Amino acid sequence: MEVVHYEKKYLDKWEELVAGSSNGTIFHTRKFLSYHSPDKFKDNSLLFFEDKKLIAVLPAADIKRDGTRTLWSHMGASYGGFVHNESLSIKQSFDLTQSLIDYSLSEKFEKIVVTSVPVVYQKRYNQYLDFAFVKNGFNYLKREVTSVITLDVDEDNVMKLIKPESRTSVRKAEKMGVVIKKSNDFDEYYDILQSNLAMRHNVQPAHTLEELYLLKELFPHKIQLFGAYLKNKMIAGVINFYCNDKVVLVFYISHNQEYQQYRAVNLLFYTIMKDAISRGLEFLDFGLFTVNMDPNWGLGKFKESFGARGILRDSYFLDLKY
Repeated sequence: MEVVHYEKKYLDKWEELVAGSSNGTIFHTRKFLSYHSPDKFKDNSLLFFEDKKLIAVLPAADIKRDGTRTLWSHMGASYGGFVHNESLSIKQSFDLTQSLIDYSLSEKFEKIVVTSVPVVYQKRYNQYLDFAFVKNGFNYLKREVTSVITLDVDEDNVMKLIKPESRTSVRKAEKMGVVIKKSNDFDEYYDILQSNLAMRHNVQPAHTLEELYLLKELFPHKIQLFGAYLKNKMIAGVINFYCNDKVVLVFYISHNQEYQQYRAVNLLFYTIMKDAISRGLEFLDFGLFTVNMDPNWGLGKFKESFGARGILRDSYFLDLKY
């Protein structure tokens, strides 16, 4: 197994592998990774060749965390990990893992951290790499829970997935005049988002407004803002990332607290579920309701009311200091 540090000359090979892979997402593409300013992360992405054929890529950054030089896959994306095709074998999985360890040792890294893509993103389910990680000494850094809705109904039967209390809220929003639209008004949405995060968590969004506009420009058909409007005023919004041919991931669920009684978020998700089904997607990933493995019970219950159930988003680590 040959391990090669990513350079621009490998751009086409990288994007081609991700596009045809079993588990790749937009977060693994060079187009997405390049939106970060060069001074934010020191890129250390890797390509893995077997008999001169590219079989996997690993987006990664070279970072210093708690004084430890770490190869992290990836700090600037929801998911990292090996991207591979559907035919990945158990032997190849062990070879990839050992090659990653050998490379990291040779480059004087002191730690490896990998956040894998949840299993529902795969075209053909395969957890050989998880097994190979554990057998090669990796441990769980954390096991977060993301809420996933299985979209196994047609558009006209979405209500069957939703619990009665949320059905009532959807109908209430419609009766009170809330309208859901696809929107490019990130400015108005960002005001709501900032207010929400400051009020609830006293934090700022992970993305700046400029970064959201840039991502939309880079992925005009893969990123979509949905807004809930009352008389042309946005009162809630959510950003959809159409990650691959199977899954849409929702980001930054936000609403104006003054309009809580309109239940706009419920109508938003009802509409987004129908939209995802119309696109032929199989799953809607509601995102995490745990932070450092600490559940937000209320948020978990809200997501469950739309038929969501928990899937693990695992992060592994391996200490290389002996």
